[in-house]
Amino acid sequence: MPITRFAPSPTGLLHLGHAYSAWLAYNAAKKTDSSFIVRIENIDPGRCKPEYETAILEDLTWLGFTWNTPVRRQSEHMDDYRNALESLHDRNLIYPCFCSRKDIADEIASAGVAPHGPDGPPYPGICRKISESERKERIAKGTPYALRLNMKKAMEYAGPLAWHDDKGKKVAARPEIFGDVTLARKETPTSYHLAVTVDDHIQNVNLVVRGEDLFHSTHIHRLLQALLGFNVPQYFHHNLLKDESGRRYSKRDKSVTLRELREKGATPGEIRHKIGIL
Repeated sequence: MPITRFAPSPTGLLHLGHAYSAWLAYNAAKKTDSSFIVRIENIDPGRCKPEYETAILEDLTWLGFTWNTPVRRQSEHMDDYRNALESLHDRNLIYPCFCSRKDIADEIASAGVAPHGPDGPPYPGICRKISESERKERIAKGTPYALRLNMKKAMEYAGPLAWHDDKGKKVAARPEIFGDVTLARKETPTSYHLAVTVDDHIQNVNLVVRGEDLFHSTHIHRLLQALLGFNVPQYFHHNLLKDESGRRYSKRDKSVTLRELREKGATPGEIRHKIGIL
């Protein structure tokens, strides 16, 4: 029986695309009398606002969603992410990276044409070669750093990996396309990739319903699950709703936010009809 979740970031108001994703997850749980949970992914204090969280929960209630477990807020569970990082550190699978964006750009430029991953050119591995003593010295001096996953070591540790979609189709995991991904920064002690993987495990989510724009992220999440000994859910990466001009719905477009549509008199039933949820 699937436990599904809807996990928005409170960086703006929910729009029609969010409603579509939430209903797909909700209906998947209700078809088997299972659980639907809500999570607030608010690890970025600079962009996430309490007023948006309030609006998100109000909109979900207005649409008719119910959930029986407390809302999990990522900002309240940083110890869970630190524990995961410590586990990776103990096996020498992560390392501190002291590079600025300019350092990385200059290194890539000097190397000529660089391969591109889903997030742009993979990190060129500048700090991977730094000795342990130099790392400790820089950290002691207060030099800012991020924590990166040593992809080569991680893949050797985990071995071949795959995940299954909601139809049971097997998908081979290829996390190497990302290179040495960042798992934490000084100002944000976890990344989206790490936090969502930890949360889904802790909350026993076994069917992840999310947009196809996050399909490639699943390569990283599958690797982290293997490294941390976590459960492996099934995945449903749904199509993204678009407006009449073919553009994806965005938080910046107020005309398609649920709050704006409510104020214009729309009903939950009309919203369902508009986005094709029967």
